[in-house]
Amino acid sequence: MKWDDRIGRRLRLKDLHTLQTVAESGSMAKAAEQLALSQPAISKAIAEMEGVLGASLLNRGARGVELTECGQLLVERSRVIFDEMRQGVSDIQSLSDPAQGLIKIGTTEALTVVVSQIITQLTRKYPRISFDVTVSDGPSLVRQLQRRELDVVLTRWLSTGDNEGLAIEALFKSPLAVMVGRRHRLARKSVNLADLMEEQWTLSPPDALFGRLVTDLFRRRKLEPPRNVVATLSTTMKLSLLADGKFLSILPVAMLRHPLSSAWLRALNIDLSETADPITSITLKRRQSGGAIRLFQEMSRSVCRGIAVAG
Repeated sequence: MKWDDRIGRRLRLKDLHTLQTVAESGSMAKAAEQLALSQPAISKAIAEMEGVLGASLLNRGARGVELTECGQLLVERSRVIFDEMRQGVSDIQSLSDPAQGLIKIGTTEALTVVVSQIITQLTRKYPRISFDVTVSDGPSLVRQLQRRELDVVLTRWLSTGDNEGLAIEALFKSPLAVMVGRRHRLARKSVNLADLMEEQWTLSPPDALFGRLVTDLFRRRKLEPPRNVVATLSTTMKLSLLADGKFLSILPVAMLRHPLSSAWLRALNIDLSETADPITSITLKRRQSGGAIRLFQEMSRSVCRGIAVAG
């Protein structure tokens, strides 16, 4: 029997799913509960896979189980298999109605205003499309995309050098701005960045990607970053502090488009044009996109062209 035939006959999808569940739960008992199977049944399925492959897939210990190097490789490949199966089902559904399906989107908190606008316009035209939106930092979202947990990521692109396998499309450029609430005493004054060193700031932590971007901004101006009174990754927390009228922050200009903040949020007249990095749509190169995802990408281009024109 050929090796391909052996794999096709003896390595079953449900057994690969069982291995994934064991790996994610870290315990045979937890996996058995999730899968509604007995522990002996799970042990048997994994032992049979190990026999087919001629390799150990799990290390078993007092604290539970963890994947061996071979097991990790198989689980990573299994994610691709199951993702392709899901995409296949989606493609079949799209043949009869391309304007339906679930789109799994990843974005940063500061860009939720843009993603909200894209979704709002898309649902007006295609009400049968649904969305699952994950909000996190850019690097984490890209990792989720690479694990095929997301379909598309919208984020400010700051290349880390590891772009292999990613399809990156620039949608528009978004500079940063020094933001204050409308009640801040500096909201209507002409100031320079150097004038703001003693103000109360809320910024991202310096070890975060956005925090490093802000730190570099100050140092390019020959300034040491100001004291970060409230260090937080949360854009919502920053906006809440700005609304009180005492704090400053540095945020993307796109935040001014948000209907809940545009009435009170102000950008100081300080030129930060060198921070105009591209806002990008990121997908996987070798992953075929279903009809709903293609519609989302088309609407993303349309909405972002409008943002670019508005400046």
